[in-house]
Amino acid sequence: MAMVEGEDRQREKVGEAGREPVRLPRRRWAVLGVLGAASFFDGLDANIIAVALPSIQRELGGGFSMAQWAVAGYSLATAVLLITGGRLGDIYGTRRVFLIGIAGFTLSSGVVAAATTPELLVGGRVAQGAMVALMLPQSMAVVKQQFRPEEWAIASAITGLAISAGSIGGPVVGGFLTDLDLFGTGWRAIFWINVPIGAVLLACAIRVLPEGRAGHRPTLDLPGALLVAFASLALMFPLVRGSEHGWAPWSFGLVAFSLLLWLGFAAYQRHRSARGTDVLVPPALFRRRAFTAGLTAALLTFAGATSFTFLLTYYLQFGLAWSSTRTALAVAAVPLGIALVFQIAWKYGPARPRLFVTCGASAMLAGALCMAALAATGRTDFGFLAAVAFLLGAGTGLTSPVLTAVLLGSLAPREAGAGAGVIYASTQFGSALGIGVIGAVFFGGLGGATGGGAGDGRTAALYGDALGTAVLCTAVVFALVVLVARALPRQGAEPTGDPAPL
Repeated sequence: MAMVEGEDRQREKVGEAGREPVRLPRRRWAVLGVLGAASFFDGLDANIIAVALPSIQRELGGGFSMAQWAVAGYSLATAVLLITGGRLGDIYGTRRVFLIGIAGFTLSSGVVAAATTPELLVGGRVAQGAMVALMLPQSMAVVKQQFRPEEWAIASAITGLAISAGSIGGPVVGGFLTDLDLFGTGWRAIFWINVPIGAVLLACAIRVLPEGRAGHRPTLDLPGALLVAFASLALMFPLVRGSEHGWAPWSFGLVAFSLLLWLGFAAYQRHRSARGTDVLVPPALFRRRAFTAGLTAALLTFAGATSFTFLLTYYLQFGLAWSSTRTALAVAAVPLGIALVFQIAWKYGPARPRLFVTCGASAMLAGALCMAALAATGRTDFGFLAAVAFLLGAGTGLTSPVLTAVLLGSLAPREAGAGAGVIYASTQFGSALGIGVIGAVFFGGLGGATGGGAGDGRTAALYGDALGTAVLCTAVVFALVVLVARALPRQGAEPTGDPAPL
Protein backbone atom coordinates (compact mmCIF):
# COMPACT_ATOMS: atom_id res chain seq x y z
CA MET A 1 0.00 0.00 0.00
CA ALA A 2 2.82 2.39 0.91
CA MET A 3 4.49 1.56 -2.44
CA VAL A 4 1.32 2.41 -4.34
CA GLU A 5 1.01 5.69 -2.51
CA GLY A 6 4.65 6.48 -3.21
CA GLU A 7 4.16 5.77 -6.93
CA ASP A 8 1.06 7.97 -6.97
CA ARG A 9 2.98 10.81 -5.38
CA GLN A 10 5.79 10.45 -7.88
CA ARG A 11 3.40 10.57 -10.83
CA GLU A 12 1.75 13.69 -9.41
CA LYS A 13 5.14 15.32 -8.88
CA VAL A 14 6.29 14.88 -12.45
CA GLY A 15 2.87 15.70 -13.91
CA GLU A 16 1.80 19.17 -14.82
CA ALA A 17 0.97 21.33 -11.80
CA GLY A 18 -2.73 21.90 -11.38
CA ARG A 19 -3.62 19.54 -14.24
CA GLU A 20 -6.15 17.75 -12.06
CA PRO A 21 -7.87 18.80 -8.86
CA VAL A 22 -6.36 17.43 -5.67
CA ARG A 23 -8.34 14.57 -4.15
CA LEU A 24 -7.35 13.88 -0.57
CA PRO A 25 -7.38 10.21 0.53
CA ARG A 26 -9.87 9.31 3.23
CA ARG A 27 -7.32 9.28 6.04
CA ARG A 28 -6.09 12.71 5.11
CA TRP A 29 -9.66 13.98 5.40
CA ALA A 30 -9.81 12.42 8.87
CA VAL A 31 -6.61 14.22 9.85
CA LEU A 32 -8.01 17.48 8.48
CA GLY A 33 -11.19 16.89 10.47
CA VAL A 34 -9.23 16.63 13.72
CA LEU A 35 -7.09 19.68 12.92
CA GLY A 36 -10.14 21.67 11.85
CA ALA A 37 -12.09 20.75 14.99
CA ALA A 38 -9.19 21.82 17.22
CA SER A 39 -8.88 25.10 15.31
CA PHE A 40 -12.64 25.66 15.59
CA PHE A 41 -12.52 25.31 19.37
CA ASP A 42 -9.69 27.82 19.58
CA GLY A 43 -11.74 30.43 17.71
CA LEU A 44 -14.88 29.50 19.65
CA ASP A 45 -13.43 29.66 23.17
CA ALA A 46 -11.52 32.85 22.49
CA ASN A 47 -14.88 34.61 21.95
CA ILE A 48 -17.56 32.48 23.59
CA ILE A 49 -17.18 34.03 27.03
CA ALA A 50 -17.98 37.60 25.95
CA VAL A 51 -21.77 37.48 26.19
CA ALA A 52 -21.71 35.32 29.34
CA LEU A 53 -19.56 37.72 31.38
CA PRO A 54 -22.49 39.53 33.08
CA SER A 55 -23.84 36.17 34.31
CA ILE A 56 -20.38 35.10 35.48
CA GLN A 57 -19.84 38.34 37.38
CA ARG A 58 -23.22 38.08 39.09
CA GLU A 59 -22.40 34.59 40.35
CA LEU A 60 -18.67 34.79 41.11
CA GLY A 61 -18.15 38.51 41.64
CA GLY A 62 -14.69 39.85 40.83
CA GLY A 63 -15.78 43.05 39.10
CA PHE A 64 -14.70 44.47 35.78
CA SER A 65 -11.05 43.48 36.26
CA MET A 66 -11.99 39.81 36.41
CA ALA A 67 -14.05 40.17 33.25
CA GLN A 68 -11.10 41.73 31.43
CA TRP A 69 -8.70 39.03 32.51
CA ALA A 70 -11.14 36.23 31.68
CA VAL A 71 -10.91 37.42 28.07
CA ALA A 72 -7.36 38.79 27.94
CA GLY A 73 -5.71 35.96 29.89
CA TYR A 74 -6.60 33.46 27.18
CA SER A 75 -5.11 35.58 24.37
CA LEU A 76 -2.02 36.52 26.36
CA ALA A 77 -1.16 32.92 27.26
CA THR A 78 -1.64 31.81 23.66
CA ALA A 79 0.55 34.54 22.20
CA VAL A 80 3.30 34.22 24.81
CA LEU A 81 3.75 30.46 24.33
CA LEU A 82 3.06 29.97 20.61
CA ILE A 83 6.68 30.02 19.41
CA THR A 84 7.86 27.77 22.23
CA GLY A 85 4.91 25.44 21.59
CA GLY A 86 5.95 25.13 17.96
CA ARG A 87 9.51 24.22 18.89
CA LEU A 88 8.32 21.62 21.39
CA GLY A 89 6.66 19.85 18.46
CA ASP A 90 10.03 19.66 16.68
CA ILE A 91 11.61 18.17 19.81
CA TYR A 92 9.00 15.75 21.09
CA GLY A 93 6.92 15.14 17.97
CA THR A 94 3.90 17.01 16.63
CA ARG A 95 1.49 14.21 17.50
CA ARG A 96 2.54 13.95 21.13
CA VAL A 97 2.46 17.71 21.75
CA PHE A 98 -0.87 18.05 19.91
CA LEU A 99 -2.43 15.33 22.09
CA ILE A 100 -1.11 16.99 25.25
CA GLY A 101 -2.65 20.25 24.05
CA ILE A 102 -6.07 18.70 23.45
CA ALA A 103 -6.05 16.84 26.79
CA GLY A 104 -4.93 19.95 28.67
CA PHE A 105 -7.51 22.11 26.93
CA THR A 106 -10.27 19.66 27.86
CA LEU A 107 -9.17 19.53 31.51
CA SER A 108 -8.77 23.30 31.82
CA SER A 109 -12.26 23.75 30.31
CA GLY A 110 -13.57 21.60 33.15
CA VAL A 111 -11.70 23.77 35.66
CA VAL A 112 -13.33 26.92 34.26
CA ALA A 113 -16.77 25.28 34.24
CA ALA A 114 -16.41 24.22 37.89
CA ALA A 115 -14.80 27.48 39.08
CA THR A 116 -16.09 28.79 42.38
CA THR A 117 -13.89 31.89 42.58
CA PRO A 118 -12.84 34.57 40.06
CA GLU A 119 -9.19 33.58 40.49
CA LEU A 120 -9.90 29.95 39.59
CA LEU A 121 -11.85 31.00 36.51
CA VAL A 122 -9.09 33.30 35.28
CA GLY A 123 -6.47 30.62 35.99
CA GLY A 124 -8.46 28.12 33.96
CA ARG A 125 -8.73 30.56 31.06
CA VAL A 126 -4.98 31.13 31.11
CA ALA A 127 -4.46 27.35 31.08
CA GLN A 128 -6.83 27.06 28.10
CA GLY A 129 -4.77 29.62 26.19
CA ALA A 130 -1.52 27.83 27.05
CA MET A 131 -2.89 24.53 25.75
CA VAL A 132 -4.02 26.22 22.53
CA ALA A 133 -0.42 27.42 22.11
CA LEU A 134 0.60 23.76 22.07
CA MET A 135 -2.11 22.72 19.59
CA LEU A 136 -2.09 25.42 16.93
CA PRO A 137 1.55 25.21 15.74
CA GLN A 138 1.27 21.43 15.51
CA SER A 139 -1.69 21.78 13.15
CA MET A 140 0.39 23.74 10.64
CA ALA A 141 3.39 21.45 11.18
CA VAL A 142 1.24 18.38 10.44
CA VAL A 143 0.05 20.04 7.23
CA LYS A 144 3.68 20.73 6.25
CA GLN A 145 4.95 17.25 7.16
CA GLN A 146 2.09 14.98 6.16
CA PHE A 147 0.45 16.61 3.14
CA ARG A 148 1.69 17.03 -0.39
CA PRO A 149 2.65 20.59 -1.41
CA GLU A 150 -0.35 20.91 -3.71
CA GLU A 151 -2.57 20.06 -0.71
CA TRP A 152 -1.16 22.71 1.63
CA ALA A 153 -3.45 25.51 0.57
CA ILE A 154 -6.69 23.53 0.93
CA ALA A 155 -5.58 22.10 4.28
CA SER A 156 -4.67 25.53 5.65
CA ALA A 157 -7.86 27.03 4.20
CA ILE A 158 -9.99 24.46 6.03
CA THR A 159 -8.26 25.04 9.37
CA GLY A 160 -8.35 28.80 8.84
CA LEU A 161 -12.04 28.68 7.99
CA ALA A 162 -12.62 26.63 11.14
CA ILE A 163 -10.97 29.31 13.29
CA SER A 164 -13.04 32.02 11.58
CA ALA A 165 -16.26 30.05 12.02
CA GLY A 166 -15.47 29.53 15.71
CA SER A 167 -14.67 33.22 16.20
CA ILE A 168 -17.92 34.34 14.56
CA GLY A 169 -20.04 31.69 16.23
CA GLY A 170 -18.54 32.14 19.70
CA PRO A 171 -20.80 34.96 20.94
CA VAL A 172 -23.91 33.35 19.46
CA VAL A 173 -23.19 29.92 20.94
CA GLY A 174 -22.24 31.49 24.26
CA GLY A 175 -25.46 33.49 24.43
CA PHE A 176 -27.61 30.53 23.38
CA LEU A 177 -26.12 28.10 25.92
CA THR A 178 -26.26 30.67 28.72
CA ASP A 179 -29.93 31.44 28.05
CA LEU A 180 -30.75 27.76 27.61
CA ASP A 181 -29.54 27.07 31.19
CA LEU A 182 -28.78 23.46 30.29
CA PHE A 183 -29.41 21.22 33.34
CA GLY A 184 -29.39 24.35 35.48
CA THR A 185 -25.72 25.04 34.70
CA GLY A 186 -26.27 28.52 33.25
CA TRP A 187 -23.06 30.06 31.88
CA ARG A 188 -21.05 26.99 32.92
CA ALA A 189 -22.54 25.04 30.02
CA ILE A 190 -20.35 26.97 27.54
CA PHE A 191 -17.31 25.31 29.13
CA TRP A 192 -18.79 21.98 30.23
CA ILE A 193 -19.66 21.23 26.61
CA ASN A 194 -15.94 21.25 25.79
CA VAL A 195 -15.30 18.27 28.06
CA PRO A 196 -17.17 15.48 26.21
CA ILE A 197 -16.38 16.97 22.80
CA GLY A 198 -12.71 17.33 23.77
CA ALA A 199 -12.62 13.71 24.94
CA VAL A 200 -14.04 12.52 21.60
CA LEU A 201 -11.59 14.74 19.71
CA LEU A 202 -8.69 13.32 21.74
CA ALA A 203 -9.76 9.75 20.94
CA CYS A 204 -10.00 10.58 17.23
CA ALA A 205 -6.62 12.29 17.26
CA ILE A 206 -4.99 9.28 18.92
CA ARG A 207 -6.41 7.09 16.16
CA VAL A 208 -5.70 9.13 13.03
CA LEU A 209 -2.80 11.51 13.67
CA PRO A 210 0.57 10.23 12.43
CA GLU A 211 3.76 10.72 14.40
CA GLY A 212 5.81 13.64 13.14
CA ARG A 213 9.27 14.59 14.28
CA ALA A 214 12.21 16.24 12.60
CA GLY A 215 14.98 13.87 11.52
CA HIS A 216 17.39 15.80 13.71
CA ARG A 217 15.91 16.20 17.17
CA PRO A 218 16.77 19.71 18.41
CA THR A 219 17.13 20.73 22.02
CA LEU A 220 15.02 23.41 23.68
CA ASP A 221 16.64 26.83 23.79
CA LEU A 222 15.41 27.68 27.30
CA PRO A 223 16.97 31.19 27.55
CA GLY A 224 15.49 31.98 24.11
CA ALA A 225 12.10 30.66 25.23
CA LEU A 226 12.17 32.94 28.30
CA LEU A 227 13.23 35.93 26.20
CA VAL A 228 10.46 35.42 23.66
CA ALA A 229 7.90 34.85 26.44
CA PHE A 230 8.75 38.14 28.18
CA ALA A 231 8.98 40.00 24.85
CA SER A 232 5.59 38.64 23.80
CA LEU A 233 4.02 39.49 27.15
CA ALA A 234 5.45 43.03 27.12
CA LEU A 235 3.97 43.53 23.64
CA MET A 236 0.62 41.80 24.07
CA PHE A 237 -0.27 43.20 27.49
CA PRO A 238 -0.51 46.86 26.41
CA LEU A 239 -2.17 45.87 23.13
CA VAL A 240 -4.86 43.96 25.02
CA ARG A 241 -5.26 46.29 28.00
CA GLY A 242 -3.86 49.64 26.81
CA SER A 243 -7.11 51.01 25.39
CA GLU A 244 -8.92 50.13 28.64
CA HIS A 245 -6.56 52.53 30.46
CA GLY A 246 -6.57 55.31 27.88
CA TRP A 247 -3.13 54.36 26.52
CA ALA A 248 -1.33 55.51 29.64
CA PRO A 249 2.45 56.16 29.42
CA TRP A 250 3.22 52.73 30.86
CA SER A 251 1.63 51.06 27.81
CA PHE A 252 4.04 52.81 25.43
CA GLY A 253 6.90 52.06 27.79
CA LEU A 254 6.07 48.34 27.70
CA VAL A 255 5.92 48.38 23.90
CA ALA A 256 9.36 50.04 23.76
CA PHE A 257 10.70 47.52 26.28
CA SER A 258 9.25 44.71 24.16
CA LEU A 259 11.07 45.97 21.08
CA LEU A 260 14.34 45.96 23.03
CA LEU A 261 13.67 42.39 24.17
CA TRP A 262 12.90 41.31 20.60
CA LEU A 263 16.15 42.88 19.36
CA GLY A 264 18.02 41.10 22.16
CA PHE A 265 16.30 37.84 21.26
CA ALA A 266 17.27 38.23 17.60
CA ALA A 267 20.91 38.91 18.51
CA TYR A 268 20.94 35.92 20.87
CA GLN A 269 19.48 33.62 18.21
CA ARG A 270 22.11 34.75 15.67
CA HIS A 271 24.84 34.13 18.25
CA ARG A 272 23.62 30.60 19.01
CA SER A 273 23.16 29.84 15.32
CA ALA A 274 26.72 31.00 14.53
CA ARG A 275 27.98 28.58 17.21
CA GLY A 276 26.01 25.74 15.64
CA THR A 277 23.69 25.44 18.65
CA ASP A 278 19.98 24.71 18.33
CA VAL A 279 17.86 27.85 18.39
CA LEU A 280 14.22 28.56 19.15
CA VAL A 281 13.67 30.49 15.89
CA PRO A 282 16.14 29.76 13.06
CA PRO A 283 17.52 33.15 11.86
CA ALA A 284 17.76 31.66 8.37
CA LEU A 285 13.96 31.93 8.12
CA PHE A 286 14.15 35.70 7.90
CA ARG A 287 16.86 35.64 5.25
CA ARG A 288 14.31 34.13 2.86
CA ARG A 289 12.48 36.89 1.07
CA ALA A 290 9.34 34.84 0.50
CA PHE A 291 9.05 33.98 4.21
CA THR A 292 9.64 37.53 5.44
CA ALA A 293 7.26 39.07 2.90
CA GLY A 294 4.64 36.39 3.53
CA LEU A 295 4.90 36.81 7.30
CA THR A 296 4.54 40.60 7.03
CA ALA A 297 1.56 40.27 4.70
CA ALA A 298 -0.07 37.74 7.06
CA LEU A 299 0.41 40.00 10.09
CA LEU A 300 -1.13 42.97 8.26
CA THR A 301 -3.97 40.86 6.83
CA PHE A 302 -5.01 39.63 10.27
CA ALA A 303 -4.60 43.10 11.79
CA GLY A 304 -7.01 44.53 9.22
CA ALA A 305 -9.49 41.65 8.94
CA THR A 306 -9.82 41.00 12.69
CA SER A 307 -10.26 44.67 13.55
CA PHE A 308 -12.79 45.09 10.71
CA THR A 309 -14.91 42.23 12.05
CA PHE A 310 -14.59 43.53 15.61
CA LEU A 311 -15.64 47.05 14.58
CA LEU A 312 -18.60 45.82 12.56
CA THR A 313 -19.83 43.58 15.39
CA TYR A 314 -19.54 46.38 17.95
CA TYR A 315 -21.28 48.88 15.63
CA LEU A 316 -24.21 46.58 14.91
CA GLN A 317 -24.82 45.57 18.51
CA PHE A 318 -24.17 48.84 20.34
CA GLY A 319 -24.73 51.45 17.65
CA LEU A 320 -27.76 49.94 15.91
CA ALA A 321 -29.02 47.76 18.80
CA TRP A 322 -29.14 44.64 16.64
CA SER A 323 -29.66 41.36 18.45
CA SER A 324 -26.73 38.97 18.79
CA THR A 325 -28.41 36.58 16.35
CA ARG A 326 -28.99 39.22 13.66
CA THR A 327 -25.45 40.53 14.15
CA ALA A 328 -24.01 37.05 13.84
CA LEU A 329 -25.96 36.45 10.61
CA ALA A 330 -24.55 39.63 9.08
CA VAL A 331 -20.99 39.00 10.25
CA ALA A 332 -21.26 35.34 9.18
CA ALA A 333 -20.95 36.66 5.63
CA VAL A 334 -17.19 36.90 6.32
CA PRO A 335 -16.58 33.12 6.70
CA LEU A 336 -19.15 32.54 3.93
CA GLY A 337 -17.02 34.67 1.59
CA ILE A 338 -13.93 32.72 2.62
CA ALA A 339 -15.67 29.40 2.00
CA LEU A 340 -16.92 30.32 -1.45
CA VAL A 341 -13.53 31.36 -2.83
CA PHE A 342 -11.10 29.06 -1.03
CA GLN A 343 -11.41 26.34 -3.68
CA ILE A 344 -10.15 28.79 -6.28
CA ALA A 345 -7.42 29.95 -3.91
CA TRP A 346 -6.04 26.52 -3.02
CA LYS A 347 -6.24 25.24 -6.58
CA TYR A 348 -4.62 28.15 -8.42
CA GLY A 349 -3.21 30.48 -5.76
CA PRO A 350 0.03 28.71 -4.73
CA ALA A 351 1.26 28.85 -8.33
CA ARG A 352 0.60 32.62 -8.52
CA PRO A 353 1.04 33.96 -4.98
CA ARG A 354 1.72 37.60 -5.87
CA LEU A 355 -1.36 37.83 -8.09
CA PHE A 356 -3.75 36.20 -5.62
CA VAL A 357 -2.54 38.11 -2.57
CA THR A 358 -2.74 41.37 -4.50
CA CYS A 359 -6.29 40.58 -5.68
CA GLY A 360 -7.37 39.46 -2.21
CA ALA A 361 -5.91 42.52 -0.49
CA SER A 362 -7.53 44.75 -3.12
CA ALA A 363 -10.91 43.14 -2.41
CA MET A 364 -10.45 43.74 1.32
CA LEU A 365 -9.44 47.33 0.58
CA ALA A 366 -12.60 47.76 -1.52
CA GLY A 367 -14.69 46.28 1.30
CA ALA A 368 -13.21 48.72 3.84
CA LEU A 369 -13.86 51.69 1.55
CA CYS A 370 -17.44 50.53 0.92
CA MET A 371 -18.03 50.20 4.66
CA ALA A 372 -16.67 53.72 5.22
CA ALA A 373 -19.06 54.97 2.52
CA LEU A 374 -22.03 53.18 4.11
CA ALA A 375 -21.13 54.65 7.51
CA ALA A 376 -20.84 58.14 6.02
CA THR A 377 -24.26 57.93 4.35
CA GLY A 378 -25.96 56.22 7.29
CA ARG A 379 -26.98 53.11 5.32
CA THR A 380 -27.78 50.32 7.77
CA ASP A 381 -29.57 47.86 5.49
CA PHE A 382 -28.84 44.25 6.38
CA GLY A 383 -28.19 43.34 2.75
CA PHE A 384 -25.62 46.11 2.18
CA LEU A 385 -23.73 45.40 5.40
CA ALA A 386 -23.70 41.64 4.76
CA ALA A 387 -22.51 42.23 1.19
CA VAL A 388 -19.57 44.31 2.43
CA ALA A 389 -18.72 41.64 5.02
CA PHE A 390 -18.88 39.03 2.26
CA LEU A 391 -16.45 41.09 0.13
CA LEU A 392 -14.00 41.24 3.03
CA GLY A 393 -14.34 37.48 3.54
CA ALA A 394 -13.75 36.79 -0.15
CA GLY A 395 -10.58 38.90 -0.07
CA THR A 396 -9.40 37.06 3.04
CA GLY A 397 -10.17 33.73 1.37
CA LEU A 398 -8.05 34.65 -1.64
CA THR A 399 -5.18 35.86 0.53
CA SER A 400 -4.79 33.72 3.64
CA PRO A 401 -4.48 30.19 2.12
CA VAL A 402 -1.97 31.42 -0.46
CA LEU A 403 0.16 33.14 2.18
CA THR A 404 0.12 29.93 4.21
CA ALA A 405 1.29 27.93 1.19
CA VAL A 406 4.10 30.44 0.58
CA LEU A 407 5.21 30.31 4.21
CA LEU A 408 5.06 26.51 4.44
CA GLY A 409 7.02 26.23 1.21
CA SER A 410 9.78 28.31 2.83
CA LEU A 411 10.24 25.87 5.72
CA ALA A 412 12.59 22.90 5.84
CA PRO A 413 11.14 19.78 7.54
CA ARG A 414 13.18 20.32 10.72
CA GLU A 415 11.85 23.89 10.94
CA ALA A 416 8.16 22.94 10.65
CA GLY A 417 7.24 23.36 14.31
CA ALA A 418 9.33 26.47 14.98
CA GLY A 419 8.23 28.08 11.72
CA ALA A 420 4.57 27.31 12.41
CA GLY A 421 4.91 28.87 15.86
CA VAL A 422 6.34 32.05 14.33
CA ILE A 423 3.54 32.16 11.75
CA TYR A 424 0.76 31.73 14.30
CA ALA A 425 2.42 34.18 16.70
CA SER A 426 2.57 36.83 13.97
CA THR A 427 -1.13 36.41 13.20
CA GLN A 428 -1.94 36.59 16.93
CA PHE A 429 0.12 39.75 17.31
CA GLY A 430 -1.48 41.15 14.16
CA SER A 431 -4.98 40.54 15.50
CA ALA A 432 -4.14 42.13 18.85
CA LEU A 433 -2.40 45.05 17.17
CA GLY A 434 -5.37 45.69 14.88
CA ILE A 435 -7.95 45.58 17.67
CA GLY A 436 -5.73 47.58 20.02
CA VAL A 437 -4.73 50.41 17.69
CA ILE A 438 -7.70 50.61 15.31
CA GLY A 439 -10.07 49.90 18.19
CA ALA A 440 -8.57 52.89 20.02
CA VAL A 441 -9.40 55.07 17.00
CA PHE A 442 -12.96 53.76 17.05
CA PHE A 443 -13.54 54.25 20.78
CA GLY A 444 -11.80 57.61 20.65
CA GLY A 445 -14.34 58.68 18.05
CA LEU A 446 -17.16 57.72 20.42
CA GLY A 447 -15.90 60.23 22.96
CA GLY A 448 -16.76 58.07 25.96
CA ALA A 449 -20.26 57.14 24.76
CA THR A 450 -21.60 53.70 25.67
CA GLY A 451 -24.22 51.45 24.27
CA GLY A 452 -26.81 52.68 26.78
CA GLY A 453 -28.81 54.57 24.19
CA ALA A 454 -28.20 52.13 21.39
CA GLY A 455 -30.66 52.22 18.55
CA ASP A 456 -31.65 55.90 18.57
CA GLY A 457 -30.66 58.12 15.66
CA ARG A 458 -28.08 60.16 17.55
CA THR A 459 -26.26 57.12 18.90
CA ALA A 460 -26.33 55.41 15.51
CA ALA A 461 -24.86 58.52 13.86
CA LEU A 462 -22.13 58.77 16.51
CA TYR A 463 -21.18 55.13 16.09
CA GLY A 464 -21.37 55.46 12.31
CA ASP A 465 -18.91 58.37 12.31
CA ALA A 466 -16.51 56.48 14.59
CA LEU A 467 -16.83 53.38 12.42
CA GLY A 468 -16.11 55.32 9.22
CA THR A 469 -12.90 56.80 10.63
CA ALA A 470 -11.68 53.48 12.05
CA VAL A 471 -12.50 51.52 8.90
CA LEU A 472 -10.42 53.95 6.86
CA CYS A 473 -7.50 52.86 9.07
CA THR A 474 -8.16 49.24 8.07
CA ALA A 475 -8.18 50.40 4.44
CA VAL A 476 -4.65 51.75 4.96
CA VAL A 477 -3.61 48.38 6.39
CA PHE A 478 -5.00 46.51 3.37
CA ALA A 479 -3.25 48.96 1.04
CA LEU A 480 0.01 48.03 2.80
CA VAL A 481 -0.72 44.36 2.09
CA VAL A 482 -1.02 45.23 -1.61
CA LEU A 483 2.41 46.88 -1.46
CA VAL A 484 4.02 44.03 0.49
CA ALA A 485 2.60 41.53 -2.01
CA ARG A 486 5.03 42.92 -4.59
CA ALA A 487 7.84 41.21 -2.65
CA LEU A 488 6.16 37.79 -2.98
CA PRO A 489 7.28 35.47 -5.79
CA ARG A 490 5.34 35.69 -9.04
CA GLN A 491 5.28 31.91 -9.27
CA GLY A 492 5.16 29.35 -6.50
CA ALA A 493 8.56 28.33 -5.20
CA GLU A 494 9.63 24.71 -5.20
CA PRO A 495 8.60 23.33 -1.79
CA THR A 496 11.24 22.06 0.62
CA GLY A 497 11.10 18.39 1.59
CA ASP A 498 8.63 15.60 0.86
CA PRO A 499 5.55 14.71 2.86
CA ALA A 500 5.55 11.66 5.03
CA PRO A 501 3.18 8.83 3.96
CA LEU A 502 -0.04 8.43 5.87
